[in-house]
Amino acid sequence: MPQIETASAQAQCVAVIGGGPAGLIAAETLACAGVRVELFEAMPSVGRKFLMAGKGGMNITHSEPMVPFMARYAERQPYLAPLIEAFGPQQLREWIHALGIETFVGSSGRVFPTEMKAAPLLRAWLHRLRATGVNIHVRHCWQGSVEQTPMGRHRLRFSTLEGERQIEADAVVLALGGASWGRLGSDGAWLPWLQQRGVEVAPLQAANCGFDAGWSEHLRERFAGHAVKAVAASCVDTQGVRHTRQGEFVVTANGVEGGLIYALSAALREAINAQGSATLFLDFAPDKDLARVTAEVAHPRGSRSMSSHLQSRAGIKGVKMALLRECLPPEYFVDMHKLAAAIKALPVTLLAPRPIDEAISSAGGVRFEGLDGLMLHALPGVFCAGEMLDWEAPTGGYLLTACFATGRAAGLGAGDYLHNKSGRA
Repeated sequence: MPQIETASAQAQCVAVIGGGPAGLIAAETLACAGVRVELFEAMPSVGRKFLMAGKGGMNITHSEPMVPFMARYAERQPYLAPLIEAFGPQQLREWIHALGIETFVGSSGRVFPTEMKAAPLLRAWLHRLRATGVNIHVRHCWQGSVEQTPMGRHRLRFSTLEGERQIEADAVVLALGGASWGRLGSDGAWLPWLQQRGVEVAPLQAANCGFDAGWSEHLRERFAGHAVKAVAASCVDTQGVRHTRQGEFVVTANGVEGGLIYALSAALREAINAQGSATLFLDFAPDKDLARVTAEVAHPRGSRSMSSHLQSRAGIKGVKMALLRECLPPEYFVDMHKLAAAIKALPVTLLAPRPIDEAISSAGGVRFEGLDGLMLHALPGVFCAGEMLDWEAPTGGYLLTACFATGRAAGLGAGDYLHNKSGRA
């Protein structure tokens, strides 16, 4: 029988489970309020997904005005708005500056640490956490058990290299992530555990992900890995609303992926869920209207091949030409009006999102409707934060901003819970 460890009589204890940004900021918030914090992480070190996300340049938040910023959270905006207003892009930048890390705004409006790396930020942060008294326990995998003790505390079980370990805490913050990049610790194993305890959850789904398109062998062999640049993409969601973005994406062996696709992934995924497939429309000439493209394409081509004609008149070549051939029937190449319309809105059928473990983030999780603040109705004294909550957002700093904001709010909520609990004692 494992020994049960309890907090000292001098300080109330909160167990924070999960060592990503949401868990770490919850721990810091509590420790700065004088609460004893024990943080548990299943992996050998904390912040692994945070470090991975920073490999291509640590995009920490975004500088756009708050109205369009908050719109990125779609139908979950009413729940997230007060949390982000309390700890949003500006507060997050000031918090980073207090760690001795400077930031700058890139040309796209995205905010980065000056060194463009996550590691220096995480090192400084962990140093400050330890200085405030946060005890970090790695290789501690929570077993999904939250038992209420006769004293009104929470008993938790962890598997460790030395066997099972049980601890008791006065409150718990769960910051276990979603189900993307499972090898870094976010495997979604917590969802059925909480569901069994009566917690309201939405199924976890891929977000900011690529999609399968069922390419021909020719396209896969010749053009997988090719970037499609200077293009606009659009789709119609299940409510009939058209979404349009401009940028670039990559043709893969399976289908499509990249920033432009990620920006539309929620609408595309939901269309696939409702209809079995989704149609992505590609505009290969976003800087020209249909009349101009038609005039260019309809210009006599003489003895030139269709490929040479489209390259010289409309700038269509390489992977763009291959996509036209892939997605259009032969008759379109003898009707210049149809061909011009397809250059402005090429329909690409998408069959399925890529597996959730390949996704940048996940949608679904603990529903806000089952929370009081960020405390579970079904498990009083247990709070949730970060990507395990039921929200999603595009890349560009919006994901991390909401993780920090919900983590801080969960820490504040746990602190208030302890204060109220001690007042009732």
